[in-house]
Amino acid sequence: MPQDLSNILGYSAAFLTTIAFAPQAYQSWKTRNLEGISLPMYSLFTTGVALWFFYGLMIHSMPVIIANAITLILSAIVLALKIQQVLKK
Repeated sequence: MPQDLSNILGYSAAFLTTIAFAPQAYQSWKTRNLEGISLPMYSLFTTGVALWFFYGLMIHSMPVIIANAITLILSAIVLALKIQQVLKK
């Protein structure tokens, strides 16, 4: 696959998967209602995103790095809100 095409594919996938996650983070932040969010699932998800981010750093892949850096920030916010909610109960 030509390098330009693989970069377009990578950046397109990174954009779509990251932007798809943004509404959940926004809604969680805005309403602070995380009743439907599973703490174990979000813990695993956030850990997985962090590992993808570090993998991207290791292979020097900017689409992987950028997408997972942004998603890591968003998922960490949701996870922190969920932990805060659990601790208040």
